[in-house]
Amino acid sequence: MDSPYLIRLICPNDDAAVGAVIRSVLAEFGPAADGSSATDAEVAAMSQAYCTPRSAYFVVEAEGEVVGGAGVGALAGGPFEVCELRKMYLLPAARGHGVGAVLLRRCLRVARGFGYQICYLETQSGMQAARHLYERAGFRALRQPLGATGHCCCDRWLALEL
Repeated sequence: MDSPYLIRLICPNDDAAVGAVIRSVLAEFGPAADGSSATDAEVAAMSQAYCTPRSAYFVVEAEGEVVGGAGVGALAGGPFEVCELRKMYLLPAARGHGVGAVLLRRCLRVARGFGYQICYLETQSGMQAARHLYERAGFRALRQPLGATGHCCCDRWLALEL
């Protein structure tokens, strides 16, 4: 079966669209406050933020439009072997079609290739569908955050041994 979705590495021309997706999705779950990923400096230039070693960001395209994305990179303030699944967001029209699971698998495969041993993520309690996706992939809940992401709006932390 052919999928209408294309998953590819981010390029500079995607920066504005990816930023808009991130802000739009987070607005569904409350205002963008300090301490949320919507206010991270990298949102303005995602392609630059993910051109560093051991990091990658993928966009999801449908009919030539960016409808989501996700990335992996070293966990800020964390050990060398721990990566973070970062900024995994899909617009509502792209949800429920399995593209999130495919995108997550792509990120985890790349993280393994970079030599990471653990993948960590932060999310919010209101993002139940996302948490369900992560748990189906084998992520387990943690009692406290890891690293130093600065995302105080996140109240759920999960990790997966790669």
